[in-house]
Amino acid sequence: MTDLVDLAKRQKTARIRELNDTLRRTFTGGKVMLTAGLDALSEEACAAVLQAVRDFDDSAFDGANDPYGEHDFVTFELEGQTYFAKVDYDDKTGQVSNVKSSNDVKIIVV
Repeated sequence: MTDLVDLAKRQKTARIRELNDTLRRTFTGGKVMLTAGLDALSEEACAAVLQAVRDFDDSAFDGANDPYGEHDFVTFELEGQTYFAKVDYDDKTGQVSNVKSSNDVKIIVV
């Protein structure tokens, strides 16, 4: 029974990782929200940051920065500044949630 539970958990994690990677790489399948700091950048600088999110190298994910294997958080430096992008889930009422259900909408905040 434990093997089936472990398998189901690994499959769920793999699916979450796939959805998060798709959102991060393509900005499709969810919403992209910009922080006020990113929105204050020039159009060119903002575009460069968003491209860096899309281009984030999957091999950079490891146990230290991705403990659950969901690829839901990235950090990178660009022109001397550190940036973060985080995939969260919105329960369609506008409340960010840690619960990941089929009713949730994925959002990536940069």
